[in-house]
Amino acid sequence: MDEPAELADRFEAQRGRLRGVAYRMLGSLAEADDAVQETWLRLARTDAGAADGGERIENLPAWLTTVVSRVCLDMLRTRASRREDFVGGQVPDHIAAAEAHSPEEEALLIESVGRALLVVLDTLTPAERVAFVLHDSFAVPFDRIAPIVERSTAATKKLASRARGKVRGTQATSTTPATSTTSTTSTTSTTESAPHRHVVEAFLAAARGGDLDALLAVLAPDVVRRADPAALPLGAATEIHGAAAVARETVLLTRNAQHAALALINGAPGIVVAPGGRLLLALTLTVDSGRITSYEVIAAPARLRELDLAVLPE
Repeated sequence: MDEPAELADRFEAQRGRLRGVAYRMLGSLAEADDAVQETWLRLARTDAGAADGGERIENLPAWLTTVVSRVCLDMLRTRASRREDFVGGQVPDHIAAAEAHSPEEEALLIESVGRALLVVLDTLTPAERVAFVLHDSFAVPFDRIAPIVERSTAATKKLASRARGKVRGTQATSTTPATSTTSTTSTTSTTESAPHRHVVEAFLAAARGGDLDALLAVLAPDVVRRADPAALPLGAATEIHGAAAVARETVLLTRNAQHAALALINGAPGIVVAPGGRLLLALTLTVDSGRITSYEVIAAPARLRELDLAVLPE
């Protein structure tokens, strides 16, 4: 048995990695810290039990990874069973609290993981998410992941493969969401989407900088902006026409653009707005001859859930 101080030091040496694992699984800094704290409590209990003849921990880093993963899996399952829905609408209190507590730290974590990836990870089942994060982000072997997700090794490989397909947008979709204003599958080729992507990137950069001239350069003269009422200030028009009007409104939404990232939406490059890594809005854009001819801001939770989301390849 380790002395308490020595055990605490050994745990602290692993805390940063455990927090990274938990954050990718849960998408919330506050929840990740809760999971890490619960892991420490279980370690302390296990070490105390070893003094009474219980099983000793031979490989502490591996043991801690397993425990924090099981804690996160339980949290994800509880979230799903309670049907907690963080898609659209107001940002959840625990996410807002985490950002308010340490916005710089939260921003660094989101940047290290990727805002779009966090959004897509939220579309996975709890077991898919755990298998994908452990294997693809932390190179944990499948035979070690299998007991955590309560599957065979072969089934765990399939879980991770299915999750990988969703994340990369390589799974064919069998149905077309009624909300789609862009491509209807996730099979758009890189060659086809490259010009579209460049225009969307330019639009997002201009929106972030509040650059009216740059916005006008990527908007078609007769561009149309449509939006769900939930995305707009009270009384604002759900549809506006013309580059000047659309650009002026987009400049007013610069704050949202700071929480935005490019993503594949229904197979085409679009934009997700995700404070704290949780989806709040999605923008689907129609591009023709190098300019945006229309875009739609989707905010209704039911419509957001219907979107086929994936991470854009580098």
